[in-house]
Amino acid sequence: MNYKMTLTPEQEALLNGSKGETVAKVMKTLIMYGEAFGADKLVPVTGDRGHLVTSFGLKVMKPVYDLMDTLIRAAAVSGQKFSVDPKPLDPNVPASFLENFVFKKFMYSMQDSYDKQLRDLGLIDDDSYTCTCYMDEVGNKPRKGDVLSWAESSAVVYANSVLGARCNRNSGIIELFGSIAGYVPSFGLLTDEGRKATWIVEVKTDKKPEAQILGSAIGMKVMEDVPYIKGLDKWIGTELDGDTCAYLKDFGAATASNGAVGLYHIENLTPEAVEQGESLIAEGAKVYVIDDAELEGVKNNYPVMWKDKNAPAQLCFVGCPHLSLAQLNEWTENVSANLKKNGLSKVSVPTVFTAAPGVIEAFEKTPNCAKLKETGVVLSYICPLMYMNNPLCKKKNVITNSNKLRTYTTSRYCTSAEILDIITTKGGIVK
Repeated sequence: MNYKMTLTPEQEALLNGSKGETVAKVMKTLIMYGEAFGADKLVPVTGDRGHLVTSFGLKVMKPVYDLMDTLIRAAAVSGQKFSVDPKPLDPNVPASFLENFVFKKFMYSMQDSYDKQLRDLGLIDDDSYTCTCYMDEVGNKPRKGDVLSWAESSAVVYANSVLGARCNRNSGIIELFGSIAGYVPSFGLLTDEGRKATWIVEVKTDKKPEAQILGSAIGMKVMEDVPYIKGLDKWIGTELDGDTCAYLKDFGAATASNGAVGLYHIENLTPEAVEQGESLIAEGAKVYVIDDAELEGVKNNYPVMWKDKNAPAQLCFVGCPHLSLAQLNEWTENVSANLKKNGLSKVSVPTVFTAAPGVIEAFEKTPNCAKLKETGVVLSYICPLMYMNNPLCKKKNVITNSNKLRTYTTSRYCTSAEILDIITTKGGIVK
Protein backbone atom coordinates (compact mmCIF):
# COMPACT_ATOMS: atom_id res chain seq x y z
CA MET A 1 0.00 0.00 0.00
CA ASN A 2 1.29 3.45 -0.92
CA TYR A 3 0.59 6.01 1.78
CA LYS A 4 1.97 9.36 2.89
CA MET A 5 1.10 9.00 6.55
CA THR A 6 3.88 8.48 9.10
CA LEU A 7 3.19 5.29 11.05
CA THR A 8 4.72 3.94 14.24
CA PRO A 9 6.30 0.44 14.17
CA GLU A 10 3.21 -0.96 15.94
CA GLN A 11 0.90 0.64 13.38
CA GLU A 12 3.05 -0.68 10.52
CA ALA A 13 2.83 -4.16 12.04
CA LEU A 14 -1.00 -4.00 12.20
CA LEU A 15 -1.12 -2.81 8.60
CA ASN A 16 1.14 -5.69 7.60
CA GLY A 17 -1.07 -8.30 9.25
CA SER A 18 0.33 -8.84 12.76
CA LYS A 19 -3.25 -9.32 14.00
CA GLY A 20 -4.60 -10.86 10.85
CA GLU A 21 -5.81 -9.84 7.42
CA THR A 22 -9.09 -8.36 8.65
CA VAL A 23 -7.45 -5.95 11.11
CA ALA A 24 -4.95 -5.05 8.38
CA LYS A 25 -7.90 -4.04 6.15
CA VAL A 26 -9.34 -2.00 9.02
CA MET A 27 -6.01 -0.16 9.32
CA LYS A 28 -5.85 0.40 5.57
CA THR A 29 -9.34 1.89 5.62
CA LEU A 30 -8.47 4.25 8.49
CA ILE A 31 -5.31 5.40 6.70
CA MET A 32 -7.16 6.06 3.44
CA TYR A 33 -9.91 7.87 5.36
CA GLY A 34 -7.38 10.01 7.23
CA GLU A 35 -5.36 10.91 4.16
CA ALA A 36 -8.53 12.04 2.39
CA PHE A 37 -8.75 14.72 5.11
CA GLY A 38 -5.03 15.54 5.18
CA ALA A 39 -4.06 13.55 8.28
CA ASP A 40 -0.31 12.84 8.53
CA LYS A 41 -0.49 10.34 11.39
CA LEU A 42 -2.69 8.08 13.48
CA VAL A 43 -3.11 8.76 17.19
CA PRO A 44 -4.15 6.33 19.93
CA VAL A 45 -7.75 6.21 21.12
CA THR A 46 -7.53 7.05 24.83
CA GLY A 47 -11.21 7.13 25.78
CA ASP A 48 -12.35 4.11 27.78
CA ARG A 49 -15.40 3.47 25.61
CA GLY A 50 -16.66 4.00 22.09
CA HIS A 51 -20.03 5.01 20.72
CA LEU A 52 -21.64 3.66 17.53
CA VAL A 53 -24.37 5.33 15.54
CA THR A 54 -25.99 2.38 13.77
CA SER A 55 -28.39 0.78 16.23
CA PHE A 56 -31.20 -0.11 13.83
CA GLY A 57 -31.64 -3.42 12.03
CA LEU A 58 -32.82 -2.11 8.67
CA LYS A 59 -33.32 -4.82 6.09
CA VAL A 60 -31.35 -2.83 3.48
CA MET A 61 -28.18 -2.84 5.60
CA LYS A 62 -27.07 -6.30 4.44
CA PRO A 63 -23.51 -5.13 3.57
CA VAL A 64 -23.13 -3.94 7.16
CA TYR A 65 -24.27 -7.27 8.57
CA ASP A 66 -21.88 -9.14 6.25
CA LEU A 67 -19.02 -6.88 7.30
CA MET A 68 -19.77 -7.37 10.98
CA ASP A 69 -19.90 -11.14 10.54
CA THR A 70 -16.45 -10.94 8.92
CA LEU A 71 -15.12 -8.92 11.85
CA ILE A 72 -16.59 -11.29 14.42
CA ARG A 73 -15.24 -14.41 12.68
CA ALA A 74 -11.76 -12.86 12.63
CA ALA A 75 -12.04 -11.81 16.31
CA ALA A 76 -11.52 -8.25 15.09
CA VAL A 77 -13.76 -6.84 17.79
CA SER A 78 -13.66 -3.50 19.52
CA GLY A 79 -10.74 -2.96 21.86
CA GLN A 80 -13.07 -1.00 24.08
CA LYS A 81 -16.67 -1.60 25.05
CA PHE A 82 -19.10 0.73 23.33
CA SER A 83 -22.59 2.20 23.60
CA VAL A 84 -24.83 2.67 20.57
CA ASP A 85 -27.68 4.93 19.48
CA PRO A 86 -31.27 4.16 20.64
CA LYS A 87 -33.31 1.22 19.42
CA PRO A 88 -35.93 1.99 16.79
CA LEU A 89 -38.82 0.00 18.27
CA ASP A 90 -40.78 -0.07 21.51
CA PRO A 91 -44.17 -1.79 21.75
CA ASN A 92 -45.32 0.85 24.24
CA VAL A 93 -45.03 3.69 21.73
CA PRO A 94 -48.34 4.42 19.94
CA ALA A 95 -48.51 2.88 16.47
CA SER A 96 -51.28 1.45 14.32
CA PHE A 97 -51.46 -2.17 13.20
CA LEU A 98 -50.22 -1.21 9.73
CA GLU A 99 -47.40 0.94 11.10
CA ASN A 100 -46.22 -1.93 13.29
CA PHE A 101 -46.45 -4.30 10.35
CA VAL A 102 -44.17 -2.03 8.29
CA PHE A 103 -41.76 -1.64 11.23
CA LYS A 104 -41.36 -5.35 11.90
CA LYS A 105 -41.74 -6.95 8.47
CA PHE A 106 -40.18 -4.39 6.13
CA MET A 107 -38.03 -1.91 8.04
CA TYR A 108 -36.38 -3.37 11.14
CA SER A 109 -36.76 -7.07 10.45
CA MET A 110 -33.07 -7.69 11.20
CA GLN A 111 -33.12 -6.05 14.63
CA ASP A 112 -32.69 -9.18 16.78
CA SER A 113 -29.78 -10.61 14.78
CA TYR A 114 -28.14 -7.18 14.56
CA ASP A 115 -28.41 -6.72 18.33
CA LYS A 116 -26.52 -10.01 18.72
CA GLN A 117 -23.79 -8.80 16.36
CA LEU A 118 -23.40 -5.65 18.43
CA ARG A 119 -23.07 -7.71 21.60
CA ASP A 120 -20.43 -9.91 19.95
CA LEU A 121 -18.48 -6.85 18.80
CA GLY A 122 -18.33 -5.21 22.24
CA LEU A 123 -21.63 -3.58 23.27
CA ILE A 124 -21.43 -2.62 26.96
CA ASP A 125 -24.81 -4.15 27.83
CA ASP A 126 -28.45 -4.16 26.76
CA ASP A 127 -29.04 -0.83 28.54
CA SER A 128 -26.41 0.97 26.43
CA TYR A 129 -28.74 2.08 23.63
CA THR A 130 -28.93 5.88 23.76
CA CYS A 131 -27.77 9.01 21.95
CA THR A 132 -26.83 10.53 25.35
CA CYS A 133 -24.22 7.96 26.37
CA TYR A 134 -22.42 10.60 28.47
CA MET A 135 -25.20 10.71 31.07
CA ASP A 136 -24.04 9.64 34.54
CA GLU A 137 -26.72 6.93 34.55
CA VAL A 138 -25.30 5.42 31.34
CA GLY A 139 -21.62 5.47 32.23
CA ASN A 140 -19.86 6.44 29.00
CA LYS A 141 -18.57 9.88 29.95
CA PRO A 142 -15.14 10.67 28.51
CA ARG A 143 -12.52 12.73 30.30
CA LYS A 144 -11.14 16.08 29.17
CA GLY A 145 -8.50 15.52 26.51
CA ASP A 146 -9.56 11.95 25.70
CA VAL A 147 -9.26 11.00 22.03
CA LEU A 148 -12.46 9.23 20.98
CA SER A 149 -13.67 7.08 18.10
CA TRP A 150 -17.36 8.02 18.20
CA ALA A 151 -20.18 8.74 15.81
CA GLU A 152 -23.62 10.36 16.52
CA SER A 153 -23.47 14.09 15.86
CA SER A 154 -25.17 15.21 19.09
CA ALA A 155 -22.91 13.02 21.25
CA VAL A 156 -19.74 14.12 19.44
CA VAL A 157 -20.50 17.83 19.76
CA TYR A 158 -21.30 17.38 23.47
CA ALA A 159 -18.11 15.42 24.14
CA ASN A 160 -15.98 17.97 22.30
CA SER A 161 -17.60 21.11 23.67
CA VAL A 162 -18.91 20.37 27.17
CA LEU A 163 -16.46 17.67 28.23
CA GLY A 164 -13.36 18.83 26.34
CA ALA A 165 -12.69 15.45 24.71
CA ARG A 166 -11.44 15.22 21.11
CA CYS A 167 -13.39 13.52 18.34
CA ASN A 168 -14.22 14.14 14.71
CA ARG A 169 -17.73 13.73 13.29
CA ASN A 170 -17.17 10.16 12.18
CA SER A 171 -19.57 8.17 10.07
CA GLY A 172 -21.02 4.81 10.95
CA ILE A 173 -18.50 1.90 10.71
CA ILE A 174 -15.49 4.28 10.74
CA GLU A 175 -16.07 4.84 14.45
CA LEU A 176 -16.09 1.04 14.97
CA PHE A 177 -12.89 0.65 12.96
CA GLY A 178 -11.15 3.20 15.18
CA SER A 179 -12.15 1.23 18.26
CA ILE A 180 -10.98 -2.04 16.70
CA ALA A 181 -7.59 -0.68 15.65
CA GLY A 182 -7.14 1.51 18.71
CA TYR A 183 -6.12 4.42 16.48
CA VAL A 184 -7.81 7.27 14.62
CA PRO A 185 -6.43 9.67 11.99
CA SER A 186 -5.28 13.01 13.38
CA PHE A 187 -7.05 15.87 11.62
CA GLY A 188 -9.79 18.41 12.23
CA LEU A 189 -11.15 18.50 15.77
CA LEU A 190 -8.35 16.26 17.07
CA THR A 191 -5.81 19.04 16.45
CA ASP A 192 -5.25 22.32 18.30
CA GLU A 193 -5.55 24.28 15.06
CA GLY A 194 -8.76 22.51 14.10
CA ARG A 195 -10.36 23.46 17.42
CA LYS A 196 -9.91 27.19 16.87
CA ALA A 197 -13.03 29.26 16.29
CA THR A 198 -13.55 30.83 12.89
CA TRP A 199 -16.80 32.50 13.96
CA ILE A 200 -17.59 34.86 16.83
CA VAL A 201 -21.26 34.63 17.79
CA GLU A 202 -22.55 37.53 19.90
CA VAL A 203 -25.77 36.73 21.77
CA LYS A 204 -27.61 40.00 22.42
CA THR A 205 -31.07 38.85 23.43
CA ASP A 206 -33.38 40.37 26.06
CA LYS A 207 -34.40 36.96 27.38
CA LYS A 208 -32.91 33.50 27.70
CA PRO A 209 -32.74 32.01 24.19
CA GLU A 210 -34.55 28.75 23.51
CA ALA A 211 -31.69 26.23 23.29
CA GLN A 212 -33.06 24.50 20.21
CA ILE A 213 -33.63 27.71 18.23
CA LEU A 214 -30.32 29.30 19.20
CA GLY A 215 -28.49 26.12 18.20
CA SER A 216 -30.42 26.01 14.94
CA ALA A 217 -29.55 29.62 14.08
CA ILE A 218 -25.86 29.09 14.79
CA GLY A 219 -25.71 25.78 12.95
CA MET A 220 -27.32 27.20 9.81
CA LYS A 221 -24.93 30.16 9.84
CA VAL A 222 -21.54 28.59 10.62
CA MET A 223 -22.25 25.12 9.12
CA GLU A 224 -19.23 22.88 9.90
CA ASP A 225 -17.08 25.66 11.41
CA VAL A 226 -16.29 26.23 15.09
CA PRO A 227 -18.11 29.14 16.80
CA TYR A 228 -16.92 31.08 19.87
CA ILE A 229 -20.11 32.26 21.59
CA LYS A 230 -20.20 35.42 23.67
CA GLY A 231 -23.04 36.63 25.90
CA LEU A 232 -24.75 33.28 26.48
CA ASP A 233 -23.21 32.90 29.95
CA LYS A 234 -25.43 35.83 31.00
CA TRP A 235 -28.42 33.49 30.62
CA ILE A 236 -27.11 30.05 31.51
CA GLY A 237 -24.35 30.90 33.98
CA THR A 238 -20.69 29.98 34.24
CA GLU A 239 -20.99 26.56 35.90
CA LEU A 240 -21.52 23.27 34.09
CA ASP A 241 -24.28 22.13 36.44
CA GLY A 242 -27.19 19.86 35.57
CA ASP A 243 -29.48 22.52 34.11
CA THR A 244 -26.72 24.09 32.04
CA CYS A 245 -25.52 20.74 30.70
CA ALA A 246 -29.09 19.82 29.71
CA TYR A 247 -29.38 23.16 27.90
CA LEU A 248 -26.09 22.55 26.08
CA LYS A 249 -27.15 19.00 25.16
CA ASP A 250 -30.18 20.33 23.28
CA PHE A 251 -28.37 23.40 21.96
CA GLY A 252 -25.49 21.31 20.60
CA ALA A 253 -27.78 18.79 18.93
CA ALA A 254 -29.44 21.64 17.03
CA THR A 255 -26.08 23.09 15.90
CA ALA A 256 -25.03 19.62 14.70
CA SER A 257 -28.23 18.77 12.83
CA ASN A 258 -29.20 22.17 11.44
CA GLY A 259 -25.58 22.65 10.45
CA ALA A 260 -22.62 20.33 10.93
CA VAL A 261 -21.03 21.75 14.08
CA GLY A 262 -18.76 19.32 15.92
CA LEU A 263 -17.42 21.77 18.49
CA TYR A 264 -18.42 25.10 19.99
CA HIS A 265 -16.81 27.26 22.67
CA ILE A 266 -18.87 29.35 25.09
CA GLU A 267 -17.11 32.23 26.78
CA ASN A 268 -16.62 31.75 30.55
CA LEU A 269 -18.28 28.33 30.47
CA THR A 270 -16.94 25.47 28.34
CA PRO A 271 -13.57 24.01 29.42
CA GLU A 272 -11.31 25.29 26.66
CA ALA A 273 -12.95 28.72 26.62
CA VAL A 274 -12.39 29.05 30.38
CA GLU A 275 -8.74 28.00 30.06
CA GLN A 276 -7.74 29.74 26.84
CA GLY A 277 -10.25 32.55 26.40
CA GLU A 278 -10.13 34.52 23.16
CA SER A 279 -6.85 32.90 22.13
CA LEU A 280 -9.16 30.19 20.74
CA ILE A 281 -10.42 32.63 18.11
CA ALA A 282 -8.64 32.31 14.76
CA GLU A 283 -7.40 35.37 12.93
CA GLY A 284 -10.01 36.78 10.58
CA ALA A 285 -12.97 35.15 12.37
CA LYS A 286 -16.38 36.24 11.06
CA VAL A 287 -19.02 37.75 13.37
CA TYR A 288 -22.68 36.77 13.73
CA VAL A 289 -24.94 38.83 16.01
CA ILE A 290 -28.05 37.15 17.38
CA ASP A 291 -30.93 39.08 18.95
CA ASP A 292 -34.54 38.19 19.74
CA ALA A 293 -35.74 39.22 16.28
CA GLU A 294 -33.15 36.98 14.62
CA LEU A 295 -34.29 33.96 16.63
CA GLU A 296 -37.96 34.69 15.96
CA GLY A 297 -37.21 34.90 12.25
CA VAL A 298 -35.38 31.58 12.32
CA LYS A 299 -38.30 29.86 14.06
CA ASN A 300 -40.91 31.39 11.76
CA ASN A 301 -39.07 30.08 8.70
CA TYR A 302 -39.27 26.44 9.74
CA PRO A 303 -41.45 24.65 7.17
CA VAL A 304 -44.64 22.88 8.25
CA MET A 305 -44.84 19.56 6.39
CA TRP A 306 -48.38 18.63 7.44
CA LYS A 307 -51.01 18.27 4.74
CA ASP A 308 -53.38 20.37 6.83
CA LYS A 309 -51.43 22.94 8.83
CA ASN A 310 -54.48 23.71 10.99
CA ALA A 311 -55.19 20.12 11.98
CA PRO A 312 -54.72 19.02 15.61
CA ALA A 313 -51.56 17.22 16.64
CA GLN A 314 -51.79 13.41 16.61
CA LEU A 315 -48.54 12.56 18.40
CA CYS A 316 -45.88 14.38 20.42
CA PHE A 317 -42.22 13.44 20.95
CA VAL A 318 -40.08 15.07 23.66
CA GLY A 319 -36.50 13.88 24.02
CA CYS A 320 -34.33 13.98 20.90
CA PRO A 321 -31.61 13.81 22.12
CA HIS A 322 -32.75 11.72 25.08
CA LEU A 323 -33.89 13.59 28.19
CA SER A 324 -31.77 13.85 31.31
CA LEU A 325 -33.15 12.71 34.67
CA ALA A 326 -33.60 16.34 35.74
CA GLN A 327 -35.48 17.11 32.52
CA LEU A 328 -37.74 14.10 33.02
CA ASN A 329 -38.60 15.29 36.52
CA GLU A 330 -39.21 18.85 35.37
CA TRP A 331 -41.44 17.78 32.47
CA THR A 332 -43.42 15.46 34.74
CA GLU A 333 -44.07 18.16 37.31
CA ASN A 334 -45.00 20.74 34.65
CA VAL A 335 -47.38 18.41 32.78
CA SER A 336 -49.05 17.27 36.00
CA ALA A 337 -49.49 20.84 37.26
CA ASN A 338 -50.84 22.12 33.94
CA LEU A 339 -53.34 19.27 33.59
CA LYS A 340 -54.65 19.99 37.07
CA LYS A 341 -54.89 23.70 36.32
CA ASN A 342 -56.82 22.99 33.13
CA GLY A 343 -59.16 20.44 34.70
CA LEU A 344 -57.79 17.47 32.77
CA SER A 345 -56.49 14.13 34.03
CA LYS A 346 -54.68 12.94 30.88
CA VAL A 347 -52.70 14.62 28.11
CA SER A 348 -54.87 15.56 25.14
CA VAL A 349 -52.27 14.40 22.59
CA PRO A 350 -50.58 10.98 22.69
CA THR A 351 -47.17 11.94 24.05
CA VAL A 352 -43.86 10.09 24.30
CA PHE A 353 -40.94 11.15 26.49
CA THR A 354 -37.69 9.42 25.55
CA ALA A 355 -34.61 8.79 27.68
CA ALA A 356 -31.73 6.35 28.04
CA PRO A 357 -32.58 3.00 29.67
CA GLY A 358 -30.32 3.88 32.61
CA VAL A 359 -32.04 7.22 33.08
CA ILE A 360 -35.46 5.54 32.90
CA GLU A 361 -34.36 3.03 35.54
CA ALA A 362 -33.31 5.87 37.84
CA PHE A 363 -36.55 7.76 37.16
CA GLU A 364 -38.62 4.68 38.03
CA LYS A 365 -37.24 4.90 41.57
CA THR A 366 -38.69 8.39 42.05
CA PRO A 367 -42.25 9.41 43.04
CA ASN A 368 -42.54 11.24 39.72
CA CYS A 369 -42.66 7.95 37.82
CA ALA A 370 -46.15 7.18 39.09
CA LYS A 371 -47.15 10.78 38.56
CA LEU A 372 -46.07 10.65 34.91
CA LYS A 373 -48.04 7.44 34.30
CA GLU A 374 -51.15 9.14 35.65
CA THR A 375 -50.84 11.81 32.95
CA GLY A 376 -50.95 9.23 30.16
CA VAL A 377 -47.48 10.10 28.85
CA VAL A 378 -45.49 7.10 27.57
CA LEU A 379 -41.87 6.85 28.73
CA SER A 380 -39.64 5.08 26.21
CA TYR A 381 -36.03 4.34 25.21
CA ILE A 382 -36.96 4.66 21.51
CA CYS A 383 -35.27 6.79 18.84
CA PRO A 384 -38.04 9.12 17.61
CA LEU A 385 -36.21 9.69 14.35
CA MET A 386 -36.22 5.97 13.54
CA TYR A 387 -39.95 5.84 14.34
CA MET A 388 -40.63 8.74 11.98
CA ASN A 389 -38.74 7.04 9.14
CA ASN A 390 -41.74 4.76 8.70
CA PRO A 391 -43.48 6.10 5.56
CA LEU A 392 -46.86 5.70 7.28
CA CYS A 393 -45.70 7.71 10.31
CA LYS A 394 -44.52 10.52 8.05
CA LYS A 395 -48.17 11.24 7.31
CA LYS A 396 -48.98 11.83 10.98
CA ASN A 397 -49.28 15.30 12.49
CA VAL A 398 -46.37 14.99 14.92
CA ILE A 399 -45.12 17.82 17.11
CA THR A 400 -41.76 18.00 18.85
CA ASN A 401 -39.49 20.41 20.69
CA SER A 402 -36.46 18.83 18.98
CA ASN A 403 -34.83 20.71 16.14
CA LYS A 404 -33.00 17.54 15.16
CA LEU A 405 -36.26 15.62 14.76
CA ARG A 406 -37.83 18.55 12.91
CA THR A 407 -34.88 18.71 10.51
CA TYR A 408 -34.83 15.04 9.54
CA THR A 409 -38.55 14.24 9.54
CA THR A 410 -41.99 15.71 8.86
CA SER A 411 -42.40 16.65 12.54
CA ARG A 412 -43.48 20.18 13.37
CA TYR A 413 -41.34 22.21 15.75
CA CYS A 414 -42.84 23.86 18.82
CA THR A 415 -41.00 25.34 21.77
CA SER A 416 -41.12 23.45 25.07
CA ALA A 417 -43.61 26.00 26.42
CA GLU A 418 -45.82 25.56 23.36
CA ILE A 419 -45.64 21.77 23.65
CA LEU A 420 -46.69 21.95 27.30
CA ASP A 421 -49.66 24.14 26.41
CA ILE A 422 -50.77 21.94 23.49
CA ILE A 423 -50.71 18.59 25.31
CA THR A 424 -52.37 19.86 28.51
CA THR A 425 -55.33 21.65 26.93
CA LYS A 426 -58.34 20.27 25.08
CA GLY A 427 -58.04 19.71 21.36
CA GLY A 428 -54.26 19.51 20.92
CA ILE A 429 -54.32 22.51 18.60
CA VAL A 430 -51.04 24.16 17.50
CA LYS A 431 -51.57 27.89 17.69
